[in-house]
Amino acid sequence: MKLYIDTSVRDKIVVGFGDKKFTSNAKKATSQLLLPFINKILKSKGKTFKDVTEIEVATGPGSFTGLRIGVSVAQTLGWVLGIPVNKKNVMKGETIEIKYR
Repeated sequence: MKLYIDTSVRDKIVVGFGDKKFTSNAKKATSQLLLPFINKILKSKGKTFKDVTEIEVATGPGSFTGLRIGVSVAQTLGWVLGIPVNKKNVMKGETIEIKYR
């Protein structure tokens, strides 16, 4: 199952699984809300992080901090789960390029 993460807009988090997308207004601390939001959606679908087989993360344009949060979380999950992020193998040191505004 593919996980989609978009934190390019400062006050909004978009997380998707397959064709479904879920939005959370993050008026504060996106970094503190992203993982719990993903976990909440996974639980509502009866899934866990182990069910995620690949990750796609928005790389911009967007806010500097928002993009860094999304990409950092995506790369960390990709490394821990041993799955590709934006079709790159982060376990082999392949990196995700970010396009800031």
